[in-house]
Parts: sequence; structure tokens; C-alpha cells
Amino acid sequence: MDGREQPADPHSTLTGIRDRLRKLYHGNTPAAFRFQIAAVAVDLAIIIFFILTPVLQESRAFLWLDYLVAALVAADMAGRLLASTDIWRLLKQPTSWIDGFILLTLLFPTALANLAFLRILRLWSLSRSGALWRHLEMRRLRAWRDASHAVVNLLTFLFVVTGFVYTFFFRDGSGFTGYVDAMYVTVATVTTTGFGDIVLPGVAGKLTAIVTMIIGISLFVRLAQAIFRPSKVFFPCPQCGLQRHEPDAVHCKACGHLLNIPNDGE
Repeated sequence: MDGREQPADPHSTLTGIRDRLRKLYHGNTPAAFRFQIAAVAVDLAIIIFFILTPVLQESRAFLWLDYLVAALVAADMAGRLLASTDIWRLLKQPTSWIDGFILLTLLFPTALANLAFLRILRLWSLSRSGALWRHLEMRRLRAWRDASHAVVNLLTFLFVVTGFVYTFFFRDGSGFTGYVDAMYVTVATVTTTGFGDIVLPGVAGKLTAIVTMIIGISLFVRLAQAIFRPSKVFFPCPQCGLQRHEPDAVHCKACGHLLNIPNDGE
């Protein structure tokens, strides 16, 4: 023994980091809970930044904010990859593709300025995140899960279309007023109100309105179904994997397997 310290094994260091990240991203400890709530809060702040981008992009601090958000998104992506037990499976998921695209628009804000309105898709990714629901497993909250997804889908669609309309029809020097006009046109089109005081010009405008109305009505119907249809509980069937069942179901309606759905303690 020469008394010299042995150099740290890079592999063991990486393994330790991955284990720590798994506990933070997927654990149920108080520390993991605080981390997951903080991550959701940061995500919501990022989404607000994306919504306000048309208003903020003329300010001098916009590029600094843009690159700061890019660093946060990159750190979150790296953390989730390291915390994953199957990196390739994670990379194949649509939410990973969306996050990668958002990161590109943040790293190249000028070259990809016309695609910046698609950043709001991160709201949809957040709604599909397990961290958002992992600690909300009481039945009362589960009953609103489908409705929450429907609301998020509708809001995501409204903001994406608003960004598209603003980018291609109202952007020239209009600032906040143009963004409000774009949102007004979008909501009026989706709800088929059609006041007619502001319309999208040309064939492209008419096609945009048609697509917006068709998809918007479908999302409204989906939202109504999620709110008013009888609620179901999320309980995976051990036999066939069917996850949605009636609250008082005794057997799986798909395979007939005996279920043991826990009550909510009432």
C-alpha cells in the first residue's frame, strides 16, 4: 500500500448518479415528492414563457430567457434519460420527440422562429407525465383524470392554433394586440361563433379556419364526454391489462378475471 487515493471509477460514479436520479424522478419519498413537484412547477413556468413568447420576443432579455429555458429543458431531458431503465424505449416515445424538437427551437430561435408556436406542445407532454399524477391516486382525483386530459388537449390545440395564426397572419409589427386578435379568431372559429369582424384572409385563411373548426369541435365533444360520462377507476387487470373499470366491478369486462378494486376509504 503506497497510501495514495485510488481514482474514482467513472462507471460507479455514473451508476450512483443514475440511481439518485431514479429515486428523484420515480420515487415516493418526501424528497422525491418535493423534487417532482418542483419539476412540475418549472415546467408550468416554461409553458407560460412559451405562451408569452410573442409578447416577449421584442425585448432585449428575450434571448437570455430563451437560452435559460433551453438549458432547463436540456437538463430535464438528460435527467430523464439517465433515470430511465430503458433509454431506447424512452427515446421512442412521442413526448421525447416533442421535447427534442422544442429544444431545437430554443437553441435556434431565429432560424426556427416560424415553428416556435409548436413549443406549447410541452403542455401536452406534461399532461402525459407520470409525475403529474403519481401522487394524486385517490379515487376522487382519478375520476377527473380523463377530463383533465381533455382540457389539456383542448388548451394545447387552442394555443398551438393561436400561435400559428399569429405567426402567419398577424405577426407584422402587431405585438400583443396581434396575439389577442389571433386568439380571438381561434376561439371564435373553434366555437363556430363566427362574429365576422376579424377573418383570416385568402385561401390559406379559409383552410386554416376549416381545419380549426373540425378539430376544435371534436375536442369539445371529447371534453363533454370526459366530464359527463360515468366515471371509471384506473385498476389494471392482472390477466389482460385492461386499466379502466367501473368502480363496483367484480370481474374484468374484457377477460372475466376476478378483480379486487380497493375502495376510497369512505
